[in-house]
Amino acid sequence: DFSTSVNNIQINKTKPQWHNYFLCGLKGIQEHFGLNNPTGMNCLLDGTIPPSSGLSSSSALVCCAGLVTLRANGKTLSKVELAEICTKSERYIGTEGGGMDQSISFLAEEGTAKLIEFSPLRATDVRLPSGAAFVIANSCVEMNKAATSHYNIRVMECRLATKLLSKSKSLDWKKMLRLHDVQTKLGVSLEEMLTIVEEVLHPEPYSTEEICKCLGISLEELRSQILSQNTQDVSTFKLYQRAKHVYSEAARVLEFKKICDEAPANAIQLLGELMNQSYISCREMYECSCPELDRLVDICLQFGAVGSRLTGAGWGGCTVSMVPTDKLNTFLNNVKRAYYQSDAQRLALENKSLFATKPGRGALVFVEA
Repeated sequence: DFSTSVNNIQINKTKPQWHNYFLCGLKGIQEHFGLNNPTGMNCLLDGTIPPSSGLSSSSALVCCAGLVTLRANGKTLSKVELAEICTKSERYIGTEGGGMDQSISFLAEEGTAKLIEFSPLRATDVRLPSGAAFVIANSCVEMNKAATSHYNIRVMECRLATKLLSKSKSLDWKKMLRLHDVQTKLGVSLEEMLTIVEEVLHPEPYSTEEICKCLGISLEELRSQILSQNTQDVSTFKLYQRAKHVYSEAARVLEFKKICDEAPANAIQLLGELMNQSYISCREMYECSCPELDRLVDICLQFGAVGSRLTGAGWGGCTVSMVPTDKLNTFLNNVKRAYYQSDAQRLALENKSLFATKPGRGALVFVEA
């Protein structure tokens, strides 16, 4: 149980407990509408998403709270507006996240995947091929983004790569925050951006001193103007690898949609290959895998998945695999035996850890008739 005053929302960044995520959504709506005396609520929470598993359980809580607060106070917003508010408000917990999880939480529709794009936020239907299922498998390694620095360091490495790439192309680097911004300003393709990364950045880690030299700023300016609170003490950053992953991953996303749209006879095989390329890049260039995820991906591919990769932030959590429907039952039984039944801790979580899934609809409010 947890209770607090709606007029004095305090979110503890040092302890990312479940109720703090709920408070993020509540506070986001409260601040958006300037509610000085918001409606109080008694809430009963229940869910089926395993926590810290890369399946957006934290964002689900934030979005749930935002939607409930909106309803309780008699306010209305579009799904896009709600997603944007919940994206910003989740950062109260200390995670420098993007908006993918919150966007799909509201914009999802049954029976179709979505291509999520930003600036402005929009979602486009992606019709997945018949004949394959997506299977979620939990590595049973928990990873809480807000409780560790891994995720925020990656965000900062991408931001620093953005600054250096912008400076090299004589852009206003101080205003540039995201790698996508560089591509947009230069008006070039993702493939051209990968060439620019090769030309401008080196594979060896950058020290804070070298970053300062490249940008022409002092260490004090770097820390006060660019680095986030939880990356102040990081001494080296891998910029080449992170930028290469982000641009190549963006290209794979667009290629995935193109294959789904064109629906060639070998679409399932082609999509699986993209998922495998994505996983290799996550593991080697973004370095957000872990030994358990590596083993689980290998097992999934061994037993019939055409593609398998981690999902979520990484360093634990789940894999998602594309499995031909005629192999699904055999696949599930073999993965259970190879990964879950060989370990007592995983065996206890087996029933909630491995399941086939398909696109469902986003957040809803059910009201009595």
